[in-house]
Amino acid sequence: MAFVNLKPGTLLAPVPAVLVSCARKGEKPNAVTIAWAGTVNSDPPMVSVSVRPERYSHDIIEETGEFVVNLCGEKNLQATDWCGVKSGRDFDKFKECGLTAVSVEGMEAAPAIAECPIYLACKVRKVERLGSHDMYIGEIVSMGISDELLDETGRIDYNKANLVAYNHGAYYGLGEALGFFGYSVAAPDVLERRMAQLK
Repeated sequence: MAFVNLKPGTLLAPVPAVLVSCARKGEKPNAVTIAWAGTVNSDPPMVSVSVRPERYSHDIIEETGEFVVNLCGEKNLQATDWCGVKSGRDFDKFKECGLTAVSVEGMEAAPAIAECPIYLACKVRKVERLGSHDMYIGEIVSMGISDELLDETGRIDYNKANLVAYNHGAYYGLGEALGFFGYSVAAPDVLERRMAQLK
């Protein structure tokens, strides 16, 4: 195999497709589709979202210092896409997409989206002005998960969420689990048991 040198770009893929919701007190909530999102710290738990300054949500997050990252499943993929190509300046995205705003512990105004299976409510801890995007590093102050994703033991069954990923202009389902953290060194009986749980 040989590599071909390319001009530097955002070739990291796949990335999560998430809906970031935000709101000013007393105003309609908004949601923006973000693919530039990721985990940045575990203690305290923190994530980042990168938003173009010209996006309607940018000023809301800038002013309020809070946002909610809503993980998207296949059943709300069309709304996820629509919220990425339309502006909250021109549309009430929640109304247009049939989304339901849910109050979230720790947030003054930013809601979660009831139709999304998982949310992470964040307070902005740091902003990095990077060029085309401003990166908001948010500390996760509360989380929620649909009770439909929990089994009888309280374990999260991510397969039921049917989460989606974004890969250079296209959305994809996650597909079959191929392994788990540490599977390469797991004892055969552990490997068999854990892989069966992932099916």
